[in-house]
Amino acid sequence: MHADEQDHSSPATPGQNNDFLEEKSFRTRTVLLFGPITDASASETVRRLLTLDAASSAAINLIVSSPGGHLESGDAIHDVVRFISAPVNMIGTGWVGSAATHLYLGAARERRFCLPQTRFLIHQPSGGAGGPASDIAIQAREIVKARERIARVIARESGQPLDRVLADIERDHWMPAEDAVAYGLVSRIIERRAELDEG
Repeated sequence: MHADEQDHSSPATPGQNNDFLEEKSFRTRTVLLFGPITDASASETVRRLLTLDAASSAAINLIVSSPGGHLESGDAIHDVVRFISAPVNMIGTGWVGSAATHLYLGAARERRFCLPQTRFLIHQPSGGAGGPASDIAIQAREIVKARERIARVIARESGQPLDRVLADIERDHWMPAEDAVAYGLVSRIIERRAELDEG
């Protein structure tokens, strides 16, 4: 462009690009869940899943990269993935840890995929107990219950014996993609979108 020429193209208004991306995500039935699992991110993810489910029974692709976060928020996504009629392809990328691994296991085993560089983390829940001794005791009991519940879900969805899972989650247990497949968390490692449709 010469110095004496003016650019008459209208600047993109804030949010305009976001609207375009939102529409594309809806059309391709793709939901992104990146970052910590919170009430807010769970609410947004659940809203999108329910909306896409109401629109069509075609498969939904849920792409997850998260270190984990609030367990009960992960529970909400896990349960809604099972609640809706449309099948969900769960696609891990980056890292899938803690509560994110829990929600990842909401998808049917044959629909759990990950990209090659994904790492998975399973461990027992942690809590910062405080307050009166009686409240600390209650919180400790709830953490033990949550640990047992998480272990049962991992065992059920991976096919691993419960005793092994309980031992594995005593400490942070990291798995690269290949190990996650061997463990039973992941069905297949994929590199391209087209592989989702391959048996």
